[in-house]
Amino acid sequence: MRHKKSGVKLNRTSSHRKAMFRNMVTSLFKHDRIKTTDVKAKALRSWADHLVTLAKRGDLHARRQALAIIREKDVVHKLFEQAPKRFADISGGYTRIIKLGFRAGDAAPISVIELTGEPPAAENAEKDKKEKKAKKDKPAAKASAAETE
Repeated sequence: MRHKKSGVKLNRTSSHRKAMFRNMVTSLFKHDRIKTTDVKAKALRSWADHLVTLAKRGDLHARRQALAIIREKDVVHKLFEQAPKRFADISGGYTRIIKLGFRAGDAAPISVIELTGEPPAAENAEKDKKEKKAKKDKPAAKASAAETE
């Protein structure tokens, strides 16, 4: 009987499964969304939520725990920089799973797992657009002022 046994085996050894989820969670935080099978996405959700909780805590011990899981330092830095702002008002449910359909080769159900919340990059992109527009307007104003003199 399999009572009180959490997690799925996915027909892999424990070391292969651990390495696969470490790679997947690194890719998820690097790109904000990844495409994978439904079962892997559901298992990955717990890894990702745990890391966001560590990032919201934000102390040195939490950063070292995250570095033990995530493969790239710059991804950990990005996570610890953005997560407290991005997920400040929610206390769980940091990921969303959207079912896409079935894979062509083996008909496996495919999903996209993505981070919820507004990414800070979108906010920065809007600010950058406004700044570029303001910069374009300033040289035109200077040129017209020079012509009038």
